[in-house]
Amino acid sequence: DPFFVYIMENNTVLLYDEAAISRTIKRIAHEILEKNEKTDDLCIIGVLTRGVPLAQRIAGCIYSFEQKTIPTGTLDISSFRDDMKADLKKTDLTDIGFDITGKNVIITDDVLCTGRTARAALDAVISLGRPSKIQLAVLVDRGHRELPIRPDYVGKNIPTSRNETIKVMLTETDGTDKVEIMRL
Repeated sequence: DPFFVYIMENNTVLLYDEAAISRTIKRIAHEILEKNEKTDDLCIIGVLTRGVPLAQRIAGCIYSFEQKTIPTGTLDISSFRDDMKADLKKTDLTDIGFDITGKNVIITDDVLCTGRTARAALDAVISLGRPSKIQLAVLVDRGHRELPIRPDYVGKNIPTSRNETIKVMLTETDGTDKVEIMRL
């Protein structure tokens, strides 16, 4: 899968277009199937906001490959974040309509950077039950870890500087599919 780069105006570089995102999600779905022998105990939970459509797309790919429906859910980590004051935390929008106890849970998110969002997601999932295993799938890993967290499935490793931002846009949330890097 060649690295797709297109330089745009305003110090922005297009890293992925719609086709590249689609290929990447299919590859991640294949990797999940290879690493998890049985799909019966598998579920995919997306971190709000862009992790949710990624979870749904990965589950859709798995269905197209195996004709197995994988339960998906929505995870709101706001009450588990360490950078928000308790009085500023909003209503919990978590929507998981199945028991995660004993399941192999795949947490999906768009970008992994410091690891703090992933840590909050782990805490949120564990508060809901006792999964057999928790794995992490991300579209982009940009480095800069502050916590010892490593994803199990990565679309692309894109090393960035602190003055760069990765912007993921998905049709379900933004009306288009693309990933850009913006230099501030």
